[in-house]
Amino acid sequence: MSDSSVRALIHCLAEITSAALFKHMMLQHCDFFVFFFIVTATTEFYTLSLHDALPICLDGYLDFCIDQYYNYNCTEVVFIGDVIDNHYSSYHEASADGMGGLDELELAIKKIGRWRDAFPMATVIIGNHDRIIMRKAQTSSIPSKWIKSFKEVLETPNWNFVERYELDGVQYIHGEGGTARTKCRADMMNTVQGHLHTQCYTEHYVGKKFRVYGTQVGCGINHKSYAMAYAKYGKRPAVGCAVVLNNGQTPLNLLMPL
Repeated sequence: MSDSSVRALIHCLAEITSAALFKHMMLQHCDFFVFFFIVTATTEFYTLSLHDALPICLDGYLDFCIDQYYNYNCTEVVFIGDVIDNHYSSYHEASADGMGGLDELELAIKKIGRWRDAFPMATVIIGNHDRIIMRKAQTSSIPSKWIKSFKEVLETPNWNFVERYELDGVQYIHGEGGTARTKCRADMMNTVQGHLHTQCYTEHYVGKKFRVYGTQVGCGINHKSYAMAYAKYGKRPAVGCAVVLNNGQTPLNLLMPL
């Protein structure tokens, strides 16, 4: 890969931290962190996308994502959503044996610090777990002016939190309303998304005048954590990330060896 190429690595950091703290802190349900890297150059973009969900992230997931970032010479990172779990405040029934809100948040911030140190500049897609606190504030009629920003709470001053990110004709979304295969066809554009813990794939759809793909990046969650007890009898998560090469034209799914 030439120095002039631009590469983006998309990494799904689902549930980075070990407990339930970050699964939905403010970014994505089982993807504590949806992580995504983009390498900038003059002619090409390579993107890395991640999904983690701290603090219930799988051990070794950060190292795996760092390796992919350097293997593909990435220059930009995107978390695909649910960088934190917010288990204690979930709209679903929380574990009675779990951590309280402050303990969970402090643990999540500590674990996020490792990701911040590895990737000081990043774009973060806001996931449904990330939104939980803001949604409950809205339910309690608390004006948004009272609420701190994600970067303030999580101590990530150079992370840009957004609802959606677009680069080279590819949209990066958390994906709370369906799958990548349905979203790419509905919007008629290449789509990379997280949210779904058990799916990691890329599908291409070709018509008479268009061609689009949908990529699910997987996640980085530890399915044995107490925050994931609700799914312990279901399928195991697809642990991995994705890389998008050649100006958004070539997506690659990368599964972590377990």
